[in-house]
Amino acid sequence: MATVDIWNLEHEKVGTLELPEEIFGEATREDLISDAARAQMARIRKGSASVKTRGEVSGSGAKPFKQKRTGRARQGPIRAPHMRGGGVAFGPQVRSYSPRLTKKLRRKAFRSQLSTQARTEKLFVIKDFEIPEIKTKAMAEVINRFGIKKCMMVDVKENNKLRLSVRNLPHSCFRSVDGLNLLDLLRYDVLMISEASVKQLEGVLKS
Repeated sequence: MATVDIWNLEHEKVGTLELPEEIFGEATREDLISDAARAQMARIRKGSASVKTRGEVSGSGAKPFKQKRTGRARQGPIRAPHMRGGGVAFGPQVRSYSPRLTKKLRRKAFRSQLSTQARTEKLFVIKDFEIPEIKTKAMAEVINRFGIKKCMMVDVKENNKLRLSVRNLPHSCFRSVDGLNLLDLLRYDVLMISEASVKQLEGVLKS
């Protein structure tokens, strides 16, 4: 098992933690991480574009004029796609863009990214994120103490004081451990996670 330091918000070492091998010992799989990230982006894509076909537009089903002896090309109902006000041929319909990626592979990709961040020292374990008041300047100072420019802070619950303190920082965000996802891990350079959150992840991400 890999061992990491535990820090407080003053950037003082207060202990060590053995990271669970089942989560933070995964090999780096860039191909799997890429597939899982694309799958997540596709799942949030709205497939709501829709047009009416010739069977859905309003209008008569009768021919506008007889078939023969008019000197004109034969013509079907006015609902045909080439007629003004007719239906659309081969237009978009409501659909889902979600690709097929199993839960097992999604979890494996997530563990792979967590492991990569731990190996590259882009993961800081924080004793706890208990702060006395909502103050953006104080959290900006915390981030500067760690020498970080872009980070995501993760706690076991909806820590409103922390969330409101970092929401106006341009390159930082807060996520509860239940809302942690692969795209957020890829979007932010450094992960600052509470000690309790690491233990909760251990129960959720074991294969």
